[in-house]
Amino acid sequence: MAINSSANTYQKVQAFAPATMANMGIGFDIMGLAFQSLGDIVEVARHDEADVVIVDIAGDGGKLPRDAHKNTATVAIMAYLKEIGCTDGFAVTIKKGLPLGSGLGSSAASAVAGVVAVNALLGSPLRKEDLLPACMEGEALVSGYHADNIAPCLLGGLLLVDGITPDCVLRLPIYNGIHFALVTPNISVLTSEARSVLPQSISLKTMIKQTAGIARFMDALHRGDWSALARAMEADEVIEPARAHLMPYLYELRQHAKAHGALGLVISGAGPTLCAICASDDVAEKVAIAMSDFYRTNGLEAMSFATQIDTEGARVISAE
Repeated sequence: MAINSSANTYQKVQAFAPATMANMGIGFDIMGLAFQSLGDIVEVARHDEADVVIVDIAGDGGKLPRDAHKNTATVAIMAYLKEIGCTDGFAVTIKKGLPLGSGLGSSAASAVAGVVAVNALLGSPLRKEDLLPACMEGEALVSGYHADNIAPCLLGGLLLVDGITPDCVLRLPIYNGIHFALVTPNISVLTSEARSVLPQSISLKTMIKQTAGIARFMDALHRGDWSALARAMEADEVIEPARAHLMPYLYELRQHAKAHGALGLVISGAGPTLCAICASDDVAEKVAIAMSDFYRTNGLEAMSFATQIDTEGARVISAE
C-alpha cells in the first residue's frame, strides 16, 4: 500500500494513549484493561528529511533512548510507515505521563500513541484495530511479542488477548460498578527482570487451579459480582508467588487495602504498581490514599490514583 501523504493537510498531530494493566492477576499474558486519565502523549509532525527523528522526550528523567531505532514510539512508527509504504520524514515528541518500569504499560503507551498520531497525520489509511501489528513492533523492544498491554491501550476496555493479530483480541463485558485504586512505589521493576523469575513449568495440579481461577473470573465478570471477581484475580498460584519478592510489602498492603474497603488487590502487569479492586469511587479514593500512606510510613515514597476502565483507548487529541 503506497500512501500519498500530501493529500492530507495536517502538519502535526498529538495522540494520547492510556495506562494499562496486564494479567488481571489470574490471566498472565492473556488479559488486560485500559485505565482512565493516566497515559502518554506523542506528537508527530512533518519533517523535511526522509527519516524519523526524536525531537524531545519530557517526563522520563533522561532515561529513555533518543535514538529512533531504540525507542518504542519511533520503532512502532517506522514499522507502520513500512507497512503502508510511506517514505516521508517525521519529527516525534514524547510526553511521558507514565513512570518507567511501573507495570502500567508505559512502553506500550508510547508505541501506541505514536502510531495513532502518524496514522491520523496521513489521513487514517488504516483502521484502528489494524494498527496493532505496528504497535507490537515497538512493545517488542522491551517485553516481547504479547499484546496484553498494547491491545487495551490501543482499543480500550477489558480484553482477552490470545495472540498478536486483531482477530485474537476479544472484548469482555464492562459494567460501571467496578473501580480501581492504584499505588506505585518509587522503585522500578524491569519487565525483563520480572519475566526472568517465572517458572518454566508447573504441575498439572497447579494448572488445573489456574484454569479454574480464570473460569471463576469470567463467571464473576459476566454476573457483575465484584467480590467474586476480586477473589478470582487473587487466585493466581504461578506468577504472583514468583514475583512477590519484587513488590515491597505486597501481602501487607493487600490486607491494608482490604481493611479500608478494597475487595482485593493484585500486581499490575510486571509491577511494582499494585491495583486494588473497589466497588465505588469513594472507596477507591479512600483506598488509594491509604495505600500511599502505608508506603510512606514504611519509608517508601509512592503515588496513588483512583480510576475506572477507559473504554475508548488511544485517541487523537489535537491536529493542525
